[in-house]
Amino acid sequence: MDLELILRVYPFFLEAAWVTIELSVLTAILGLTCGALGAAARMSRMSLFRGIGAAYVSVFRGTPALIQIFILYFGGPQIGIQLDSFSAGTIALGVNIGAYMTETIRGAIISVDRGQTEAARTLGMSRWETMRKVVLPQAARMMIRPLGVNINALIKGTALVAPISVIELTYTAQRFIGSTYKPFEMFLLSGILYMAIIYVVGQGISWLDRRAQIT
Repeated sequence: MDLELILRVYPFFLEAAWVTIELSVLTAILGLTCGALGAAARMSRMSLFRGIGAAYVSVFRGTPALIQIFILYFGGPQIGIQLDSFSAGTIALGVNIGAYMTETIRGAIISVDRGQTEAARTLGMSRWETMRKVVLPQAARMMIRPLGVNINALIKGTALVAPISVIELTYTAQRFIGSTYKPFEMFLLSGILYMAIIYVVGQGISWLDRRAQIT
């Protein structure tokens, strides 16, 4: 264990950790947006929207995220989509995790007792009012932890953008391995920083879950 080397390269890994955090935040926002839209489509009364939602989930859950990143980054220019590596990685990972979040959100919504929906409609609420005032507040409590699992998987999945040269933790570890020939130390350091990020996120999700159960 070369502790002196770890201390020497540690500042570079901290910079890479901030890139990983930025990538994770942007991807999570995009994923939640895609997930909400996907869930709405899957639960739509219109068969066209339900078909689009089902196809979105099937395609992006049924193919490797790495392939999706490669298609967007390397194949995009062939169809006029020119993106830098960070943008391509963010969009590909966001749309990918959005397919998983679609099912998480939809599952939470349909798990709300149907009797409450019927009672709200009996009281004269419209379908939208019932969804907004009765169903969604209850579903939101139930989806916090499952969405947290998706976000934790997303943070670890940011390592997949290393092959397109996004300077995050995994790419930084690979770059220093090439010059130091110390793979154990480099991957150990990157792994510790991944764990620190996931731990902080996990604590935040637990706090949100506790607050939701109180209110």
